[in-house]
Formats: sequence, structure tokens, C-alpha cells
Amino acid sequence: MRNISDTIARLSAMRARQTAGMGHAGAASHLTPLTNFGSNPGALGASHHVPEDMPDGAPLVVVLHGCTQDAAGYDRHSGWSKLAAEAGFAVLYAEQQRGNNPNLCFNWFQPGDARRGAGEAQSIRQMVEAMVVAHGLDRKRVFVTGLSAGGAMSATMLAAYPDVFSAGAIIAGLPHGSASTVPEAFDRMRGHGGGSVEDLQRTLSGASNHSGPWPRISVWHGTADHTVAPSNADAIVAQWQGVHGLDADPSHAETAGRLTRQVWRDAAGEAVLEVNMIAGMGHGTPVGHDGLGSPGPYMLDVGISSTRRIAGFWGIAEAEAVVTGRQTDAVSPAARPHRDATGPVAARAAAPKSGAYQPAAEATGVKKIIEDALRTAGLMR
Repeated sequence: MRNISDTIARLSAMRARQTAGMGHAGAASHLTPLTNFGSNPGALGASHHVPEDMPDGAPLVVVLHGCTQDAAGYDRHSGWSKLAAEAGFAVLYAEQQRGNNPNLCFNWFQPGDARRGAGEAQSIRQMVEAMVVAHGLDRKRVFVTGLSAGGAMSATMLAAYPDVFSAGAIIAGLPHGSASTVPEAFDRMRGHGGGSVEDLQRTLSGASNHSGPWPRISVWHGTADHTVAPSNADAIVAQWQGVHGLDADPSHAETAGRLTRQVWRDAAGEAVLEVNMIAGMGHGTPVGHDGLGSPGPYMLDVGISSTRRIAGFWGIAEAEAVVTGRQTDAVSPAARPHRDATGPVAARAAAPKSGAYQPAAEATGVKKIIEDALRTAGLMR
């Protein structure tokens, strides 16, 4: 018979595991911790979900949460684990720790964390390798997506490891290498500076010695985002147009409701780059009414499931119904992106008229939380 101390220890351990498995609002998490995945130079946490009936050689989706969020909460609101069970792929969450960043932001603006073979980027790469080996996943179908700071880190992972990721989705994020200090990070978030198109493309091509093929990119942003300026979506598009050899003008554009989508196709006719602008949406991940996710902090109910649409763009799940509004293959001059000395500025989706959807106020906002913490630490005036 076990002694009483052993029983208490086991009960305590069980309670800790149950507590760790709860997301926001006390909801049970689908995620399981991932440990012993490598040297973990970025000191990140990790968790994953592998459906019971997942086929051999399944895809892997890596998800990076935004500031103030955690893996379980982001998973519950975005629905990635639910879609994984439906479509048959594995999900991996990297999770920031307060010891690295008090507000749980991935350090996309720190050179030691945002380059190949170092820091947080290397930790995420090690997680991917551990998942592929342990579960027999398809190395040719590894994807990454993230929101805000997680979106900016997704941009870094795609740039630094284009040999690892076949495609990615950047939600309310920023281009890779657009900032290397805290003040620069806030300037870029506001849409200030960031270099020319040539600078952005040079930064991408210099992030690895890769020569192609290059990941396919899906970009998502709200036109009313006051935390990360929508111009960053244009900068991401411009950064990736170079390696894909794309023209400035999109191959196709379509609008329905608040969503305006522009698509660039390569010489073979494959959609390799898209940008989705949602009129009136603030800072966050778009969620819809398809049963995958639910609204929450920075998880915005706009009737559009970015999770399902992203997976459809990647080709790993049945896509949500294609936009059925106004469509144009030959983009009108007014809708064509144009460039200035500081970079690209894409056409904006029309602002909502009176009575149309209006985003809720962004409360204190991620930016204010970060700024307050940085001022307290003496890193920002």
C-alpha cells in the first residue's frame, strides 16, 4: 500500500496537470505539453495536439500566440485543434514565458531571438523537428501562423527557415527584420520607418542561404488596427514579392462584405501570396461562425474564420466558401498597390458605412500594456 505522503504527492501532481490543462475561462485544453525537444536556447514552452486517428505522414501546423495570450487560450478561441481533428493534421504551439518577456510577447525585435540558429527561433525549429520525428509527420507540409508578436515571429520563421516551412500565415504582424531595438519595434508597429522595398527584400534573402522554392504566404489584417498599423501588411507583401518573382499588381482581387482579398500567382498559376484586409476590424485574429473557435481578447468575431481559410489556402483542409462578391482579374488602377520612398501602400478596403460593423474599442490594447512594462523597466521613456 502506498504511504500517505506518496498519495498526497500524486494527487498534487494530478491537480497541477489538470490546472495546466485549462485555458482561459476554465475551458479544458486539447493540448499536451511537449518536453525534451532540444537545447531550447530561447527557453520557450511547448504544447501540441495529435488527433487519435491522424494518418501517417500528416501535416504539421505551428501556432504562435500574441502578447498577453497563452497557447491553450489561443487554441480554444482560434479552433486549430478542432480543425486538426476534422482534417487530420498535428498542431504545435510554442509558448512564451514571462521570464523572457513579462507580457508573453515573442521577441521578434531582438536579433538574438529572431534569426536562424539562435534564441527563440531555434527553439521553435527544435520543436518542429521533435514533432516530425516523434509522429512521422510530412516534412514537406510544415506550416506556421501567428498573431501580432506571434505573427511577426511567424514572419521570422518563414524567412529564417524557408527550407522547413512550406507556407505560413501572418495575422496583424510585421515583416521579418523590420526592427532590431525596442524603439524601432514601436515605430514599426505604428507604421513609421522600416526601410524601402529593396531593404525589406534584401533582409529576407539574407536570412538564410536558401535559394528556393519559397514558402507561400497568407497575410491578414484589420483596417482599424490601432496596435499594428495596416501598412505592415503591405510591407510583408512587398518583402515576399521579390523571392517569388511577382509583379506589384495582384493577379486577382475580390471583395465581399468587409473582406477584400488580393492574390498573386506565380508563372505556373499557383497562388503563392495573398493579403486579406478586413474593413473596420481592430487588432486580433478573425473568427467566424463555423464552430471552430469563439470570440475572446484579440480574437474578433467578424464572421470570417481565418483558421479555416488559412488551412484552405495551404491545402490541408477544405476551404471555407470562396468570397462571392465583386471579383476582378484585371485590377483597376484605383485598386493597384503603389509604392513610395518608404515602401508599398496597398489599396485599403472601404471603411464601413453608418450602421455597418464597427469594432469594439481595443480597451487598453496590447501596445499600452507593453509600453507600460517597458517604462517600468526603464527601457522606454
